[in-house]
Amino acid sequence: MSEEVVMTFHEKFKQYDLGEGHPFRGDRFANVRKFFEEQGLLSLSEVVLVEPQPASKQDLLRVHEENYVDLIFRLAEENKPYDVETPVSEEILEAALLIVGGAITCGESICKGKAKRGISLGGGYHHAGRSYGGGFCLFNDVAVLVEYLRAECDVKRFLILDYDVHFGNGTSDIYNRDHTVLYVSLHQDPRTIYPGTGFAWQIGEGKGEGYNVNVPLPPGTGDSTYIYALNEIFVPLAEEFKPEIIIANGGSDPHFADMLGNLRLSVKGFFDLSCIIRKAADKVCDGKLVLMPGSGYNPVILPLCWYALAAGVVGIEEIRIRDPYAPPRESPSCREKVENTIGELKRLLRKHWMCFR
Repeated sequence: MSEEVVMTFHEKFKQYDLGEGHPFRGDRFANVRKFFEEQGLLSLSEVVLVEPQPASKQDLLRVHEENYVDLIFRLAEENKPYDVETPVSEEILEAALLIVGGAITCGESICKGKAKRGISLGGGYHHAGRSYGGGFCLFNDVAVLVEYLRAECDVKRFLILDYDVHFGNGTSDIYNRDHTVLYVSLHQDPRTIYPGTGFAWQIGEGKGEGYNVNVPLPPGTGDSTYIYALNEIFVPLAEEFKPEIIIANGGSDPHFADMLGNLRLSVKGFFDLSCIIRKAADKVCDGKLVLMPGSGYNPVILPLCWYALAAGVVGIEEIRIRDPYAPPRESPSCREKVENTIGELKRLLRKHWMCFR
């Protein structure tokens, strides 16, 4: 197994630009690459930058219903939006297929032993379900990667860690009844943010009961309580489930200065989060890990957070960058609320997981 980290990037990613005044702008990709270069990340011998090929319709159809895929292609031709916040054009579709292709490239590189870990820049479109999009998402590249690995590489057990500030309703819906995919999501309390679901009591259904794990966090949650929740839930579940690969998605929107969320992670918090993910992967699945950083809506801090996430996955021991603003203190009641949520969650999951008994 190679120790290399493959990172996917394409100049046309910038076409995933949802328009003037929209929080999701395409300049994020070039800004991130420039910042990575300035920090020396791309000059490290173990980091290999790869230009992905676009995902095929066959790749999409392993996850999405054909009628839905056809609808998105038709909307692209007609330059019509999917909904009020998710425009579609031929340029956006081309970029979307390349970003999904980036996830597949990372998975393929790991399966073929060319790389140990992958970073699918711009990935993590977790609001898209089998037959729907929305929340800036057209195709669920997280699920497309899972199904590619299942079909082409005979991978049988997957752990998805979703650390986006928003709950990944699409990914959760796709795998709600699937016991081969353990979905763990840390996100802001759904009563206070889009998409309004992702409660602790939603633990999956049928064979998937106990494999859909939601950790809703109160607004104002900062680094220490976030990392506490990660160590209490994600780490023991990873060790017991023993996935063959970990897929982690989320960008900078849990940062305290992001406009679309109210969590309070710092740049250092993102680095600590990423290091925990990498160490868990090293322990349970020979280091096999794909990071998919795509979200974030403050253009000043986005490159710093994506860098912190990437640096942790690469294995850099310390980062020297700091927040451009002073981090606020965590809300005083957050730790107690999160401890109560975790206690409730462990009680709900006790019959499914030895680690919570």
